[in-house]
Amino acid sequence: MRTPSITPVVKALMAINIIVFGVEYFGHKDMIVSIMGLHYFTSDQFLPFQFITSIFVHADLHHLFNNMLGLFFLGPMLEMYWGDKRFLTFFLVTGIGSGLLYMGLKYYDYSSLEAATKAYIEHPNLEQFSKFLFQYYPDGVPHNAFRLIQDPDNIRVEDSVLIAQECLKSVLDTPLVGASGAVFGIMAGFALLFPNTELMLFLLPIPIKAKYFVALYGLYELYAGLNKMPGDNVAHFAHIGGMIFAFILIKIWGKNRNSFY
Repeated sequence: MRTPSITPVVKALMAINIIVFGVEYFGHKDMIVSIMGLHYFTSDQFLPFQFITSIFVHADLHHLFNNMLGLFFLGPMLEMYWGDKRFLTFFLVTGIGSGLLYMGLKYYDYSSLEAATKAYIEHPNLEQFSKFLFQYYPDGVPHNAFRLIQDPDNIRVEDSVLIAQECLKSVLDTPLVGASGAVFGIMAGFALLFPNTELMLFLLPIPIKAKYFVALYGLYELYAGLNKMPGDNVAHFAHIGGMIFAFILIKIWGKNRNSFY
């Protein structure tokens, strides 16, 4: 597939993402992530506008590069096909939709964690504390959970309550960031509109039709989300959310193509 010239909305979206990352890089990452990242709705840091602003925040340069690469290669064709306003709407809706699905799926896990934490705080017991941590934090206790404890080697009952509270706060305050949901939406939209377009991948230098590439990628994200490995901090279901909202939006718009590229 020959990459079309970069289009105005794609150029503007890339510029915003790069500028925000530049502000992060030069010493304001904690502030940007705290304000713009999408926090869980029961977190003290949650604000509704974060469903939009989180799309323009990235964890690191690799995260930014991968998302901008997808936007650069696939975005222009969709923008030329739809026009700038509809493409921008598509980008934002799939980005917001990915956050909504992610938040919805987290509701069960987080509500169970909140209930268990509340129950422990009401009836703290050092004998049950280790079991509580093992059950709800199998990948390890958040690193800042002991920040209020004077002697981490000698945990008292009142210390365990503080640790349980800080563990919960750390989880709820961990934000979702990145344009990945919107970029996966663009990938899905591209595959739906141009299914037989052949893509050339960097790691696999053979052409593959867009419909097969996106289908396989979607299946991988589903598998990775259901079988999350320790240390995997990728929001796989947010990616799937972007793809789902892309499908819904294109169906609503009624865009069908009988000729493939």
